[in-house]
Amino acid sequence: MIKVSDIAKNKVIELMNDDGYDASTDYVRVGVKSGGCSGLSYDLKFDKSQEEGDKVFEDNNIKIIVDKKSFLYLIGTTLEYSGGLNGTGFVFNNPNASRTCGCGESFSL
Repeated sequence: MIKVSDIAKNKVIELMNDDGYDASTDYVRVGVKSGGCSGLSYDLKFDKSQEEGDKVFEDNNIKIIVDKKSFLYLIGTTLEYSGGLNGTGFVFNNPNASRTCGCGESFSL
C-alpha cells in the first residue's frame, strides 16, 4: 500500500487539473526505474487507464497505480510534498530504502 499525505494530495489534485486529468477518475502512476545516483529512481506521472498486472490503491481520495515490478520496492511508502529550502517537489518516504541520495529522488535497498 502507498499512502498520500494531505499536502501531497492537494498538490496532486492541482497538478492533475493543470494537465487535464481528473483526480476523481484518473490515476497517479508511481514506479521505480534504474538510474539515479543511488541506483534506483522514482517515477511519477498521471495516467487515465490501468495496464494488466497493475496494483491499484486509493489513499486520501487519490487513486494510485503501481506496476507489478515496482510494487515490491514501494510497499509502505508515503508520497509527500515538500516546498522547503531544500527544493520543491514530491518526496517518497520509503521504509524499504537502505540509502537515499541527497536530492531524495533515488535510493538503494
